[in-house]
Amino acid sequence: MKLIIGISGATGGIYAVRLLEKLRRLEVETHLVISQGARLTLPETSLTVPEVEQLAAVVHRDDNLAAPIASGSFKTDGMIIAPCSMRTLAAVAHGAPYNLLTRAADVTLKERRRLVLLARETPLTLAHLRNMASVTLMGGIIYPPLPVFYHPPRTVAELIDTTVARALDLLGLDDLGLKRWAGR
Repeated sequence: MKLIIGISGATGGIYAVRLLEKLRRLEVETHLVISQGARLTLPETSLTVPEVEQLAAVVHRDDNLAAPIASGSFKTDGMIIAPCSMRTLAAVAHGAPYNLLTRAADVTLKERRRLVLLARETPLTLAHLRNMASVTLMGGIIYPPLPVFYHPPRTVAELIDTTVARALDLLGLDDLGLKRWAGR
């Protein structure tokens, strides 16, 4: 399996870090692109940008529009943007890519591959909601990283891991650590 992982400038870079760690364990080939804004917010994860880049199989510069992931002929199984800023969401929603991250998302949609956006912003404006609806109508999946309490989490790490596992589930990757609701 081959996935593109995008990190944009919203808070929540820890989701991308956990995604990359899990995908490495699952032996998934990851192609990472980090936006300029994300380079500013990634330190909230306690990792440096180079440390995050080391988690990926391949790293692409955000200004390199000649990278393989900018073309539909480069086969992937999908893309996750975690976190997804409202600026990135807007570019994807309007088909107006301005960097490699948004171009790769645009390509993912046009090739009818899975695109999962962990949209990170609150409160939401009408523009945000319309952009989310637009991406959904194009086949993308809006998956805000909201906590799940079906199985009472004991730590913040458990909350993050559940969100990451559910995002991977949307791409057909079964994370054996995902607790599924079995009913009462």
